[in-house]
Amino acid sequence: MKLKTTLLDNNAIRRTLVRISHEIIEKNKGVDDIILIGIKRRGYPLAKRIADQIEKIEGIKIPVTSVDITLYRDDLSNVSELPSINHSELSISIRNKKVIIVDDVLYTCRTVRAAIDAIIDQGRPNVIQLAVLVDRGHKELPIRADYVGKNLPTSTDEIVNVQIEEIDGEDSVKIYQN
Repeated sequence: MKLKTTLLDNNAIRRTLVRISHEIIEKNKGVDDIILIGIKRRGYPLAKRIADQIEKIEGIKIPVTSVDITLYRDDLSNVSELPSINHSELSISIRNKKVIIVDDVLYTCRTVRAAIDAIIDQGRPNVIQLAVLVDRGHKELPIRADYVGKNLPTSTDEIVNVQIEEIDGEDSVKIYQN
């Protein structure tokens, strides 16, 4: 893989998450009944950062949890020959809440579809919204994000690599040529 460009650095990611936080507050006319659910792995730390920003803006701490979508993947055999199957149970009741799913990259939409299935199995929220750091196109399902950090039209031979401080030791979004 050859590095093509660095799209976002740590400051750009921070500014993007601040903007997404403001958009969430504005669209929902406040933060009543909002729950953020980060898709494991990188969606969860992003969800926590958005919650921290919302708390700074509104003075209200909103609940954050994560969802493991491994069991819900429709392409499980393509992900790994022996995938690890983890129990997926939310630590927060979502019944009659506004759920905002948070993920790093929106690509084929299969991960988001799996997250929606996992969430619906835990209860029925009033609404489900989606926030992503990067939307790179190439959707295979009719799903779009309500909050997008960066729209990034890519070719299928490009790789979008998101690194998050909490997991990778740095914040960045880089594009590699395969």
